[in-house]
Amino acid sequence: MFILFSAAVAPGLALLSYFYLRNQMATEPRKTLLQAFFFGTLITFPIMFIQYVVKEEEAIANPFLANVLFSSGLEEFFKWLVIFTLIFRHVEFDDPYDGILYGASVSLGFATVENVLYLLTFGIDTALMRAILPVSSHALFGVVMGYYYGKSKFAKNDKQMEYLALSLFAPLFLHIIYNSILTFQGYWVYLIAPFMFFLWWFALRKVKLAHQHLVQHLFEQNKI
Repeated sequence: MFILFSAAVAPGLALLSYFYLRNQMATEPRKTLLQAFFFGTLITFPIMFIQYVVKEEEAIANPFLANVLFSSGLEEFFKWLVIFTLIFRHVEFDDPYDGILYGASVSLGFATVENVLYLLTFGIDTALMRAILPVSSHALFGVVMGYYYGKSKFAKNDKQMEYLALSLFAPLFLHIIYNSILTFQGYWVYLIAPFMFFLWWFALRKVKLAHQHLVQHLFEQNKI
């Protein structure tokens, strides 16, 4: 049981550490990041409950609407809502790169609990594939969400709402593509690899841009 639990938790903590250590300009308090991670774990249960009820009650008859659009929208909306209500106005959210860290933290909190429950059901043999696909994809969706949250937090007034909308719809769009690929039975393996390469490239580009925004933000603060 300990080995299974470790295998389920390790990918999320490793990815969170990776994005945390990439921030060389400023150090976000670990306590605040752990709180964000914990918030992400909590939303797993209402999300899974709603998904279970919708499935059992056959509230959405169309499989694509249920498994792709509804599932993607539900998960990304809950993650977005946690950041918006509990983190966005937090005093520790004080530079553009913080959005990356908080977005990844909340997403990985959700992905880690989901991964634990999945491995408890299907066994440790699925651990590697789960780490490569669902856990890392959730982390990258969170990076994209957090990037636009950071842009919104420090943008001019006329751009704040635009970036705030992108913080929800950009990761949602990527999540819909990811879930859509998984519906291609027999072919999804050939499609998921190039998509994951693109997702990593896209998210890491956002990390690089967030670093540039952070440098500019610190320069403006010192200048003032």
